[in-house]
Amino acid sequence: MRNPAPAPKLKKTSREKVLAKCICGAVELEIDFPAFWAWHDHSKPSRRAHGCAYVTYIGTWKSRFRVKKGAKSIRRFDDEDAKGMRSFCAVCGTPLTYERARSPKWVNIPRALFETRTGREPRYHVALDESPEWSYLGAKLVPLKGYPGVMWERPKQKRRRESDGGF
Repeated sequence: MRNPAPAPKLKKTSREKVLAKCICGAVELEIDFPAFWAWHDHSKPSRRAHGCAYVTYIGTWKSRFRVKKGAKSIRRFDDEDAKGMRSFCAVCGTPLTYERARSPKWVNIPRALFETRTGREPRYHVALDESPEWSYLGAKLVPLKGYPGVMWERPKQKRRRESDGGF
């Protein structure tokens, strides 16, 4: 007698959940742990939507994503430049999700909305060529004397020429 065919493997789902919140707490989002991917997005549409040099996103399958609280406080914006949909909290304005038209089964959430681990570290930079000239590019930073927690990029000292009274 032959051995029966093995049973098909069922998709593993995590019992652990990770919570994301807007700044005012009106909206709470939840994903299954771990997130599927993470990256830094330097694209112009994302920078403008968040008002910063770049946005760090974590992403997951929509089937692993839920709105736990405040669905009525979520507003959507069709972002034609990025060819996707962005959502935000109507109460405080916090950006909540970014969904790309070409990836209809995925949802991306700003990493900053999570207070705990998401299971993925951002190791990729997207649209780095779109970074503004004023963004931080990894220059050496030093503590600013008298201002705890503030770091600054020390300007390069100009060499004095002999004609200027220097060496």
